[in-house]
Amino acid sequence: MISSNYHTHSVFCDGKDEPESMVLKAIDLGFSALGFSGHSYNDFDGFGMDEAKESAYMSEINRLKEKYAAQLEIYLGIEQDYLSHQVREGYDYVIGAVHILYKNGEYCVVDNSLAELVSAVERNYGGDRYTLAEDYYASVADVKRKTNCDIIAHFDLITKNNERGLFFDDGEPRYRRAYMSAIEALAPSRPVFEINTGAMARGYRTAPYPSLAVLRALHERKLPIMINSDCHDREKLTCGFSLAEELAREAGYRERAVIKGGKLELVEL
Repeated sequence: MISSNYHTHSVFCDGKDEPESMVLKAIDLGFSALGFSGHSYNDFDGFGMDEAKESAYMSEINRLKEKYAAQLEIYLGIEQDYLSHQVREGYDYVIGAVHILYKNGEYCVVDNSLAELVSAVERNYGGDRYTLAEDYYASVADVKRKTNCDIIAHFDLITKNNERGLFFDDGEPRYRRAYMSAIEALAPSRPVFEINTGAMARGYRTAPYPSLAVLRALHERKLPIMINSDCHDREKLTCGFSLAEELAREAGYRERAVIKGGKLELVEL
């Protein structure tokens, strides 16, 4: 049974619950570790933590670390977007993410609604959805360098609204070349790639990301994976974990990464 989650959002950014209530839920579920990952600050959306909120967030998670030390390992992390301000010191780990592209003077959020994404492609890419995908994966390819992250968040987030091929064909050679280029660029630094079930919890998808094809490509290169729920609601803390584990095994994985004693290590899947 998977008894940890390192991608967790609280009321300090766009989550539903106070951190302490999430800690209590994790203890009730028999978790061994819970990592928080508030959104980093940026100038263009309302999800990131400003300086005052970030300071309060850091203080609260550190308080909870001490209070519940005998019951649960608690970690202070941050989800650092590619276009966010530079991450502050003092975090246990950094999750690197690409949620937004900057094109023609406009911020294009890749995980907005399908209608909003289609409109952004029409305005900025002449309707060419694969050029958008190429731009997205070019940023993903550089996210380790830009954010100095330990973990790559939802590698193919661009597919959030693409179940049943509603946005593009993920078997299209241009699309495959784009994500394979990102994998090859990231592979030498060997970050952990998460299997993320957050879109399942929020009703956008029936399966986690990355896709099975991406997971197989990661496994072929012996790149480590971690299973996270990208939790915004304590009641969905373990949403989709069983399916994520099944997909990891189908891709060839027999181990997953966890954080123990503040260090990343591999454990049996």
